[in-house]
Amino acid sequence: MARMDDLVVVGAGPYGLSVAAHAAAAGLGVRVLGRPMASWRDHMPEGMYLKSEPWSSNLSAPGGRYTLADFCATRGTVAEHGTPLPIGTFSAYGLWFARHAAPPVEEVTVTEVTPQGAGFRISTDGGEPLLARTVALAVGVMPFVNHPSALRALPPAHYSHSSDHRDLTRFAGQEVAVLGAGQAALETAALLAEAGARPVLVARRSRLNWNTLPQPLERPLTRALRDPHSGLGTGWRGWAWSELPWAVRRLPAATRERIAATELGPAGAWWLRDRFESRVPVLLGHALHRAVPVGARTRLGLTTASGESVVLDVAHVIAATGFRPGLGRLGLLDAGLRTAVRTAASADPAGGPDVPELSAHFESSWPGLFFAGLLTAPSFGPSMRFVHGAGFTAGRLVRGVRKRLGAQGPLPGSTGAAAPRGLGAGHQKTYPV
Repeated sequence: MARMDDLVVVGAGPYGLSVAAHAAAAGLGVRVLGRPMASWRDHMPEGMYLKSEPWSSNLSAPGGRYTLADFCATRGTVAEHGTPLPIGTFSAYGLWFARHAAPPVEEVTVTEVTPQGAGFRISTDGGEPLLARTVALAVGVMPFVNHPSALRALPPAHYSHSSDHRDLTRFAGQEVAVLGAGQAALETAALLAEAGARPVLVARRSRLNWNTLPQPLERPLTRALRDPHSGLGTGWRGWAWSELPWAVRRLPAATRERIAATELGPAGAWWLRDRFESRVPVLLGHALHRAVPVGARTRLGLTTASGESVVLDVAHVIAATGFRPGLGRLGLLDAGLRTAVRTAASADPAGGPDVPELSAHFESSWPGLFFAGLLTAPSFGPSMRFVHGAGFTAGRLVRGVRKRLGAQGPLPGSTGAAAPRGLGAGHQKTYPV
């Protein structure tokens, strides 16, 4: 009889690795599939920095072990509050975490997750299918890349998404329109200018929002009570979204989906502002309504808030327009399973993407199918859009898996525990970095 694992985690980013670390420490037979830290390693340009503070950018292991500070200590460095952290350092931290806190990651691509008996069959590009009693989908953001509809009729060479680029020097000397008003748009535009390109930022918003310089960690008590620090910024609202995802889930569906969609909206990091404003021209209050190829170039039709038409001619368009999660875009789910999963009513006035209804332990309506990351934000709030949310997710989700496995009872062929290196019961071991 084929081996059946207790849990297969699909995805090896911060959420997938954190779930795997907690599952292995709980004694579950767990396998992790995917390319570790793929979004950071493959889909962010050289020179980018992490927007969150280092102390709020930890992956999650039981006991609070294997933090970013622990990783930096192995290198003889310190990640300091108020100092932006290079993406490369964060990627290296995630790979270090994967080696020490989680079971070995299997670098295969999952092609389909299909129900089979009381569990699931997971097909990959790496050989025979796997069998699992439960599955956690921690697929990150890349399946949900969002392009404005006006761009989709263009030839592929004329436009791209901000997540498509590792090296922006290929645009040196070229005019590039960057669409968006969030950190990805602002930092991509600044990096383009620094690489010798001629970017222009185009945004529907009438103004750009910039985060302020973070307050010191050590402050007078009255100031700390008035404006508490949290993993999602300073202030009581950010603290609530950061520390109380369980409470967000208890709100009416329309309310929590609206919170997920509107709170912590587009804004640039404080450390980017001078670099951006000194190098990048902007067209604010300009909505894109048309894009047509003109030879090798692209002509954009824009409309101002007053209804004036503006034409912009560029060599390339980069859409830094974020990610729009929805089950319909999750092609690795068997079509029948995808249709069977109960979805929540969307707060999006345009009808919006379909998102799964989830239990308090991140389980969908299909028994044994769990979700982590961006797809869970409409259920648990905006912290699920950030690395910080992995800590809450991992512990809760694994408790849900254990509850589900207990309800099923033992199945023939189920594997035993696969304790991560360095986390075995009563066992301490160090590994070289």
